[in-house]
Amino acid sequence: MELALYKIDGSESSKKVILDDSVFGIEPNEHVMYLDVKQYLANRRQGTHKSKQRAEVSYSTKKMGRQKGGGGARHGSIKSPIYVGGGRAFGPVPRDYSFKLNKKVKSLARRSALSDKAKGNAIIVVEDFSFEAPKTKNFLEISNNLKISDKKLLVVLGESNNNVYLSSRNLPKAKVVNVSDLTTYDIMNASNLVLLEGSIDKIHSLFGVSKQEKQ
Repeated sequence: MELALYKIDGSESSKKVILDDSVFGIEPNEHVMYLDVKQYLANRRQGTHKSKQRAEVSYSTKKMGRQKGGGGARHGSIKSPIYVGGGRAFGPVPRDYSFKLNKKVKSLARRSALSDKAKGNAIIVVEDFSFEAPKTKNFLEISNNLKISDKKLLVVLGESNNNVYLSSRNLPKAKVVNVSDLTTYDIMNASNLVLLEGSIDKIHSLFGVSKQEKQ
């Protein structure tokens, strides 16, 4: 796949960028994308929810009334879940929501997400840029030049750039990540994918399919 390379002023460069079809041109697998996003969201859960069971409620253990002859149902403890203030039946307890996902499945999910964006013409390749100091105004100016300021953006850097990251941090619709931090969730959550020129080769080397995998 061949895409135009844009400058930060919004104009097209004379260069073209070739995207590897094994990364950006496969048939998206929706199920593995679902699994990868599910794992990402599960790993973000703290799992610290807790309610008191009947054994943990601080009440007297004295029997409330005699076993028979009371004219109603028998009750053994005020800690019972049927009483207001009693322990909760089958309440939540702390747990770990994370689960394992194979590396090949995660790689296929990321390639599927990238291919989905490519099919939707939602990928823009921009020349590498940097800021002398963190300024949100500079970041907004570039997004305005590219006519994507009203979109949800995911900017992928070839190498870590703290000034670019800090310049986008105050913008709710923009996120800046390195290639190594690229996730299926972030790709699918963005309306447009902005790839810096220096990130292309790293994406190919990180998610590209080797000859052994093709066989």
